[in-house]
Amino acid sequence: MSLVAPVIEEEPSTLGSQVYADLSGLIMRGELSPGDKLSLRSIALRLGVSMQPVRHAVDRLVADQALEVLPNRAVRVPIMTTARLEEITRIRIAIEGFAVEEAAGAWTPADMAEIERHDGIFRRECRKRTPDLARAVMANRDLHFSIYRAAALPSLMPIIEGLWLRVGPVLNLDMRASPERIKQGAGRCHADMMAALERRDGKRARLALTADISGAAEFIVSRGILP
Repeated sequence: MSLVAPVIEEEPSTLGSQVYADLSGLIMRGELSPGDKLSLRSIALRLGVSMQPVRHAVDRLVADQALEVLPNRAVRVPIMTTARLEEITRIRIAIEGFAVEEAAGAWTPADMAEIERHDGIFRRECRKRTPDLARAVMANRDLHFSIYRAAALPSLMPIIEGLWLRVGPVLNLDMRASPERIKQGAGRCHADMMAALERRDGKRARLALTADISGAAEFIVSRGILP
């Protein structure tokens, strides 16, 4: 029995958009790390598509600065520099801080149910003696985005997604460093943010998010592993 999915014959633009969405998700959820190389053929086989939509998706991600093409034509996740991380961190604090403050005043019961679901997944990993770090990184991303969607500002989401395409891989250098980083870093900030959201206290929710984003960046820089 073949484990390779059959190639799907659809419009190239449609498939390209789907492959783009799939690869974007991998990057934003932290399933790829800085420096990871991607095989276009392996992606095509994994997704059951031809090479054309994969190339289309990769071209878009290169334009988004989420991937880069090396001189030998290999495709990889860019290496993050300290200066670049500090720049993106400042922008994230401004934009994502605005989003969470807006969400505090706009969330609906359905929004909060979704936010609490992702927060619960993250907290369960934090309580484990040996957390599943990959699952925690994904839950972190899902929690953040469920909060940002609750702001009910659709035009804001592509801006935040663009930032996460750049920073998603480097978060692995923080949250996958050790179980304690999850518990004492994002875990504590998430608890403060959730409490503020439930009280609809936008300013405190924003402070908690700022501490989360800046704390992760400071830890990554302190490790001395970025060029």
